[in-house]
Amino acid sequence: MKPVGSVTRGTTNPNRLRRVDNFVAYRCAELLARAPAPLVVDLGFGATPVTAVELRGRLAAAVRPDVAVVGLEIDPVRVSDAQPHAEPPLLEFRRGGFELAGLRPQVVRAFNVLRQYGEEDVAAAWAAMTGTGALLVEGTCDELGRIATWAVVDASGPQTLTLSARLSDLDHPATFAERLPKALIHHNIPGAPIHDLLAALGAAWDASATPFGPRQRWLATVARFREQWPVLPGPARWRRGELTVPWPGPAPS
Repeated sequence: MKPVGSVTRGTTNPNRLRRVDNFVAYRCAELLARAPAPLVVDLGFGATPVTAVELRGRLAAAVRPDVAVVGLEIDPVRVSDAQPHAEPPLLEFRRGGFELAGLRPQVVRAFNVLRQYGEEDVAAAWAAMTGTGALLVEGTCDELGRIATWAVVDASGPQTLTLSARLSDLDHPATFAERLPKALIHHNIPGAPIHDLLAALGAAWDASATPFGPRQRWLATVARFREQWPVLPGPARWRRGELTVPWPGPAPS
């Protein structure tokens, strides 16, 4: 099966995707737990396989020890270089793209991949990755993984948007605008739902200054923000610096 997609920059760092990994373990736990042979695809693992290795370890510890992870890359050199880190059958590295190399995983994590494509490519990529029934977690983050956003997408389209930050490094919620998923980043303009969302979150932050530290300020911000926007799921996630809302806008076409 010919890989679908293009070779991307491949920038990666240890622990860069810790925030989204923990979300996947939380959000997809039931889905993976009931699967006869749970499989997660890490699409576009990059120049080194470190984040795929970390994903496998985190899911094994938090969900079930037999969760298998397959890292896919279009660049055959990256696939070859990753082989010393493979531990088949629970951790493998193969050549593949949005077609998922013919695999039928329960979950796909695709991070910092579509940000390097055009917005016009998003709909087809989402459709390819969810076409076999997989739940897709697709998003972007900064170089150290301290600011991140991601969408949860199924075959019917985008379901939620999550904003996540290391709270000690969050100077203002406006920072999230720089790391929005490709499907939203060009729609952050006045009158668009994502612009209204970030404006409301920023106003709540500005009104929630406190001497008790960044976590307390964030929790107060979320409490104010919830008066205007539906927020999922509950305080345990908010304390992690994580905020999930229904998808704010139309699906890409």
